Amino acid sequence: MKRFDESDFGLTWLTTMFHQDWTHNGATGAEAVRYHLAPDLEPEAVLLIRRDAQVLLDSLDSATIETLWQAATDPEGAFSDPPRGFTSGTAWMETLVQLCDDWLAIAPDISPLTGSDADDGADMADEVLAEIDHTRILPDAIRKALALCASRCTPDLALRLLLRAICEIGIRSGTALSQDQYTRLQALGSALHYGEFLVAEVEPLVTS
Repeated sequence: MKRFDESDFGLTWLTTMFHQDWTHNGATGAEAVRYHLAPDLEPEAVLLIRRDAQVLLDSLDSATIETLWQAATDPEGAFSDPPRGFTSGTAWMETLVQLCDDWLAIAPDISPLTGSDADDGADMADEVLAEIDHTRILPDAIRKALALCASRCTPDLALRLLLRAICEIGIRSGTALSQDQYTRLQALGSALHYGEFLVAEVEPLVTS
């Protein structure tokens, strides 16, 4: 069974909106998120952002959340930016949950997540943890944060954050990804019913 979207979803989809020019869509992080939470967005998209943000909020300390957000958006930057609404990882996840709740409160007939969209990969923790450990192109602090996410949150979220970190750090550093690792990532993505465009985001980094 396929997920509702063939591309990225949840919190990791949202992180792709926080590129270098993200302030074009809002002076603060919250304003930018409101912009991307358009009225015609699929309800599943909002539910999955909320689920990811809530599980991070419930399971990880603020510093670890900040490390994960930075790894997925701007690994060379700094999280703290109070004028733009980034005071702590915990506060930022609370903001995201509230923004999702605001959107869901005015949307009609919202159904719970079902099928593949509800799959958090709980039975794949060992495989995802192993892949995080193998990804030596990432700094130790990021791999530690990802491992905590895989064991305390969900393997699905940890895998998507791993892919985002590989994209951001690999592109900035020019580091290549081996074909063997890409094949393993594809297998994990297939097991989690990811669409064809999600894992493929790291394909440009693969060496022949």
